[in-house]
Amino acid sequence: MEIAIIGLPQSGKTTLFNALTGGHAEATGAGGGGAQMHVGVVKVDDPRLPVLAKMYNPRKVVYPEIKYWDLPAFELSNRSQASSSGSSGSSFTLEGQSRNILQGADAFLVVVCDFTDPAIVHPAGIVDPRRDLRSVLEDLTLADLVVLERVCERLEDGVRKSLPSERPAAQRKLDIVKKVRQGIEDGVPVRRQELTVSESVSLAEYQLLTGKPVIAAFNVDESRDASEEFSLEDLGLDIAESETIGSVSMCAKLESDLALMTPKEADEFRNELGLAESAMAKVIRVTYDTVGLVSFLTVGEDEVRAWSIPSGLPAQEAAGTIHTDFTRGFIRAEVIPYDDLVRCGSIAQGRKEGVLRSEGKSYSVRDGDVINFLINV
Repeated sequence: MEIAIIGLPQSGKTTLFNALTGGHAEATGAGGGGAQMHVGVVKVDDPRLPVLAKMYNPRKVVYPEIKYWDLPAFELSNRSQASSSGSSGSSFTLEGQSRNILQGADAFLVVVCDFTDPAIVHPAGIVDPRRDLRSVLEDLTLADLVVLERVCERLEDGVRKSLPSERPAAQRKLDIVKKVRQGIEDGVPVRRQELTVSESVSLAEYQLLTGKPVIAAFNVDESRDASEEFSLEDLGLDIAESETIGSVSMCAKLESDLALMTPKEADEFRNELGLAESAMAKVIRVTYDTVGLVSFLTVGEDEVRAWSIPSGLPAQEAAGTIHTDFTRGFIRAEVIPYDDLVRCGSIAQGRKEGVLRSEGKSYSVRDGDVINFLINV
């Protein structure tokens, strides 16, 4: 999974990136305006894997990974128009590698400034998390509208020049694009539009940004209780919009400092501060919930591994995440819940106790399923 970290200047975006990656990252290329980007890969901690590793003593244990991209900040313009109740007038040119990364990302982590620091001057002059979040979301919206405007022009020309036999299909595609563009203009991002499977397939090639899941990360003061759940409705977002955006809060500066300590030292400090989990754990948990991911597990003497997939994915498609040939050669899946496997001590004992099930290709894989796929190769 790839996550693009975006935000306005002075939001603490790169500080949070450092907290998530523990400072182990590298610079790569340049984004819009020549600003440098950073990329880092982190492992998704799954407490079930060490338990299974003790049971199977595999040659390797493989955790899911998330690649984080720290993109150049969205720039503010027209500062005189910025106010705590109005638009910030932000303007971000999506071009080059930055645009490619945004289009290829699985989700956006939007870092929002919600702290005050005399040494840091907010570009708009006043700290206003509602304004900043809306500003970034508006930039993503405008980027989609620019793309769809060009697509409409191209498709309209294609309809005019198409043969009579090809015209109905060309017109259907144009109608879909116009429908989605109108929805965005009406304030409904693609992720909230009710689209059919065929409509979604038609739009896939355009990689629209408002179709991506969004997690808002509120960077708060160190004195604030970052464990409190942040309500997006408190920012004035309507219920429909807030329900499609994940949210998490933390002090990025504090978490960045903790990430440089040894795990034992960091845990001691967190206990003293009353922090139940690290920024990385919080962000990953909310990301999985927002994107809609679960993990199934595979075990054996060769490796114990967790595989992240969309919730509800059919077993046949889940098998394809291991190897594409597994989708075509799928026969059935032997499934046992993680808790039952640990209780039984082995798959063989799970079979004796009747908790090992045989499932077909349409079975919806659940989080914690330990699966052995039977494949015809």
